[in-house]
Amino acid sequence: MALRLVLMSVAVFFLSLAGAARADMAVFSSQGGVAIGGYDAVAFFEHGAAEQGRRSHAVMWKGVVWRFASAGNQARFESNPRAYAPAFGGYCAYAMSQGQVHSGDPRIWAIVDGELFLLNNRRVHQLWQADKVQMIADGHSHWPAVLRR
Repeated sequence: MALRLVLMSVAVFFLSLAGAARADMAVFSSQGGVAIGGYDAVAFFEHGAAEQGRRSHAVMWKGVVWRFASAGNQARFESNPRAYAPAFGGYCAYAMSQGQVHSGDPRIWAIVDGELFLLNNRRVHQLWQADKVQMIADGHSHWPAVLRR
């Protein structure tokens, strides 16, 4: 009986570790294995602009390549990637608020409360801006389960 209890405890422990690993695993939109169209995720925050990254300044994180305009931006990202990576895996924040998945366009973006959001097109960006607080909340309610549909 004691052996059975120990074995069950060990099994529960390993199953909970696998669940924790899955919960931490982010899924990022990518084209050809490159996140956010090759744009520099740090530049949105540091320069307030969408800047194309360079192949010479790249890092692999969460299964995709992230490119940066400079070595400094690459170093900033490497020190805290979650601070710079776009919300909802770089998918369109408006679509996510509707429970849908569409690619985000890194040229159409917003930073709200320290989070980077990508949108799909200018019309969607206007709709999203009109009620972004609610749409962000709605998007979080769908993310990341929407990817499993």
